[in-house]
Amino acid sequence: MISTLAEFVDELRAVGIPVSMVEAIDAAKAIEFTDVGRRDEFRATLGATLVKSYRHDDAFNRAFDVYFGVVPIGAQHVQGSASDARAGADGGGSGGGDGEADLDSLVEALLAGDADRIRRLVAGAVDQYAGIQLGRPVGGRYYSQRVLSRLDTDALFARLLAALSVASDPSELDMRMDRERAGTMVQVVREQLEVEITGRLVADRGRGQVARNRRLPLVEDVDLMHATRDEIFDVTQAIRPLARKLATRLGHARRRGSKGRLDVRRTIRRSLGHGGVLLEPQFKPPRKSKPEIVILCDVSGSMATFARFTMQLTYAISAELAKVRVFVFIDGLDEVTKYFSSDLDFADSLITMSQEADIVRRDGHSDYGTSFAEMWDRYNDAITARSTLIVTGDARNNYRDSAADTFTNLALRARATFWLNPEPRRYWDTGDSIMSQYEQACDRVEQVRTLRQLEAFVERASLAANSRPLRAG
Repeated sequence: MISTLAEFVDELRAVGIPVSMVEAIDAAKAIEFTDVGRRDEFRATLGATLVKSYRHDDAFNRAFDVYFGVVPIGAQHVQGSASDARAGADGGGSGGGDGEADLDSLVEALLAGDADRIRRLVAGAVDQYAGIQLGRPVGGRYYSQRVLSRLDTDALFARLLAALSVASDPSELDMRMDRERAGTMVQVVREQLEVEITGRLVADRGRGQVARNRRLPLVEDVDLMHATRDEIFDVTQAIRPLARKLATRLGHARRRGSKGRLDVRRTIRRSLGHGGVLLEPQFKPPRKSKPEIVILCDVSGSMATFARFTMQLTYAISAELAKVRVFVFIDGLDEVTKYFSSDLDFADSLITMSQEADIVRRDGHSDYGTSFAEMWDRYNDAITARSTLIVTGDARNNYRDSAADTFTNLALRARATFWLNPEPRRYWDTGDSIMSQYEQACDRVEQVRTLRQLEAFVERASLAANSRPLRAG
């Protein structure tokens, strides 16, 4: 058990879940008082000692199912019956089963709450439809989809709903509760299917290989440029608590920041109690202003998703900032600060902004030079010696004039200038990218593709801008 636990901890760290040595030792001590035969209790014990954020629950559960999953009912087929696997491959995994009978049996078992029968039925469905082949490097999702397509979960849901809806004239609440119960039962089948297939793959290939193939990326490591709809939702949910944490750190940093200038008079008066010896230097409290943020976001094409997260995170911490102004551009530039007032819904504001902002003037392709020139001509007063200028974009200018001198003038007016580029660094200055022309005017240029990188940048940039002396002018 200890060796398996050590492998499990290594897998969590490989996924990105932070687990210290002390926490691993705590987990080992905790399982001494846990009935490992009760799987839910065992999962809860490890989760309580090893996981510190709800955002890591899905990845933890996926790894737990690999390392501490129950022995599948059909494991003997994986271990000793290569002929069944070949037959599944040759026959498309059909097995000649009766899909209608399978559904009827599943409905009966689910309605009766017979967990053992559900397991046997799901294992039988895997035997008939999955077509698992020994040693073949195919992920479990492929086999799950083959089984689910034959079982027809939509038909299963409909039959369960019909069986649950016994009232002749059900109320809306009754229908909703029946739908939720039917959905929960279908989810039980899906989960049991994952347990069965995972167990068979582990028996065939070993825990390490299966765990690597089935890893779930953490929310903070999802590529913002290529996120799926579900991943975008998860990232959006994670931004708010992240913003609260960053806002708290900003406030603490200002309160405990570096000491101010030496207060000579107070130091001398304090020394009189020590016979004139200057034992306790006294300092004037530092004067620190809240940082002002000016954001320039390229919202063209694929950059729109990344710009959305940048604006959302910045506005979520606006309570700690004296002023936030946001400008978006494609081949024209417009200020959109009014669309993100604290009393407006962020998603609704994005829709309104996309409909009303004047940011497309010609062909709808990025034009950094024209946008920076317009910023200088119309809004240069937005950038002051107290401002931190943040630009988000890939610096792909479609072979147009860069107006690099104009951007340099904007950067010189700001207290600090940062550029976030979501493209990998190896692609900078390739094709129509002109990142190097703008980089020399910035205090910092960083590749930011994930929420983890965005969090690290915002924290560093905020603290740096907060402690940086004001520029003249």
